[in-house]
Amino acid sequence: MDMKKWFADTIAAERKKALPVLSFPAVQLMGISVKDLIESSDYQAEAMVRVAERVDSGASVSFMDLSVEAEAFGSQIRVTDDEVPTVLGSLIDEATDPDIIIVPEVGTGRTGLYLEAVRTCAPKIEDRPVLAGVIGPFSLAGRLMDVSEVMVLCYEEPELVHAVLDKCAGFLIAYARAFKEAGADGVVMAEPLAGLLSPDLCGEFSAPYVKRIVDAVQSDEFAVVYHNCGGGAVAQIAQILQAGAMGYHFGNAIDMADVMPHIPAGVIAMGNVDPAGQLRNGTPESVRTATLELMEKCAQYPNFVPSTGCDVPPLSPWKNIDAFFAAVEEYYAR
Repeated sequence: MDMKKWFADTIAAERKKALPVLSFPAVQLMGISVKDLIESSDYQAEAMVRVAERVDSGASVSFMDLSVEAEAFGSQIRVTDDEVPTVLGSLIDEATDPDIIIVPEVGTGRTGLYLEAVRTCAPKIEDRPVLAGVIGPFSLAGRLMDVSEVMVLCYEEPELVHAVLDKCAGFLIAYARAFKEAGADGVVMAEPLAGLLSPDLCGEFSAPYVKRIVDAVQSDEFAVVYHNCGGGAVAQIAQILQAGAMGYHFGNAIDMADVMPHIPAGVIAMGNVDPAGQLRNGTPESVRTATLELMEKCAQYPNFVPSTGCDVPPLSPWKNIDAFFAAVEEYYAR
């Protein structure tokens, strides 16, 4: 698909199709657990097709599983039936020689399952782009080094952090290229940990590595959408935009109306109804209210696309998800 044209057409359209990060709630449609889903490429492909059939979204977005790349490097993960997997402990500390860190082959662990899922479902979803999911470089480094520890090491051992980031970026370039070969039209790169950095630290430890990945994989036919759900995103916006991604996705820790004036007119920005507070734990009425409030503040910008602030939790009631889509339609129908 010509993604450069798709982004331009989306900006030009008077009505935007909602584009939430929606995949894991497919477990409810399929009668399976999250554990079943993440361990089967067939289930993952079916889930993406089921969601695409269920909702008229702007794109089909794959799973935001931020454990899969760290697991490929060797991290231990915790898997439950109802929640997205999480990383346990750390692989790398301040005593680690970065030269001994082995960069895994793409396909190691569950990365192969996610690639095969996209390869299977992409030919079946023909009416919208298929966007795969990858973690961002600093967020991957944080999972390998421990989320809290990496913040300290940015000050105490910056050379080590840069060495780890270099290896993370190299792997993520190869992984994104493999998704392109598998038939994806782009990737959503989730860099949530960078949202906790100061603008200066973001400019040193995240933005250059994100840009390196974008420069290596983005083309007219393959888009990168950068996701940052941290509260520091508005303060970091100059550093974030250096990546040159076709699109940006922001979490509900910020007010979307604060970030939209900073986004270039030819670049799409998406966000940011609270997925946990509203989609998972709200009601159809509260979801409608939150969505309409977002639209009132941001739909004036032609490059704004309504979305959730992050991925929709697996057990979010479908009546709430339906209410989100209905509220977007209601706004445009006025």
